Amino acid sequence: MNELTAEFIGTAFLLLLGTGVVANATLNKTLAQGSGWVLITFGWGLGVFVGVIVAGPYSGAHLNPAVTIGLAVAGKFAWAKVFGYTLAQLGGAFTGSSLAWFLYSSQYNETTDSATILGTFSTGPAIPNTVRNLYSEILGTFVLVFVVLYIAGASFTADALPNAKIGLGSIGAFPVAFLVVAIGMSLGGTTGYAINPARDLGPRIAHALLPIKHKGSSNWGYAWIPILGPIIGGILAALLYGVL
Repeated sequence: MNELTAEFIGTAFLLLLGTGVVANATLNKTLAQGSGWVLITFGWGLGVFVGVIVAGPYSGAHLNPAVTIGLAVAGKFAWAKVFGYTLAQLGGAFTGSSLAWFLYSSQYNETTDSATILGTFSTGPAIPNTVRNLYSEILGTFVLVFVVLYIAGASFTADALPNAKIGLGSIGAFPVAFLVVAIGMSLGGTTGYAINPARDLGPRIAHALLPIKHKGSSNWGYAWIPILGPIIGGILAALLYGVL
């Protein structure tokens, strides 16, 4: 498996399980309806775990353009590969969320609230406030990328770095899974913690294109926040890591 295939498949697994757990917890007539935030945060964390297991040995398991860009800014990833990784992650996110939709298609048909339906695909603010919503995504992604950079940097010797596959997989699947759970539980209640442009944009495109009953708007007016915020957060984390 080459790097781009690994990023595509790893991100597809992440979004299959991540959007799947939100669908399971919120759509009508699922067996887990009403299970709540704890199930959702652990579901996303374990989705990251699965994606890292699959992609880590081959691509470093970035699974996230903010991680890819942050690593490039920190000098740990080639800028020439950023576009390819990002495109693979976006395609994987679209595919994984589409597979989750097909699995729960009967439950989608039974759900009439368009906000609930959109919430299974992409993120949105609990209280709309552009500055605070953007800050939420910046801060959550900063924590993610800084911890990844800090532990990955401490894990490899200088001689190993040129050949090492650095990404979420560099810190091990379990630690990064619990890192994502911690971010969701502590920082995710304002915007749903996209902390990943592909995680939000790929499913939002799927929401717009798929024949979903009662789906309503895809809320494109908000979509720039979970794209730009994580990128800014990843860059700031990389810059601070470089200083330290």
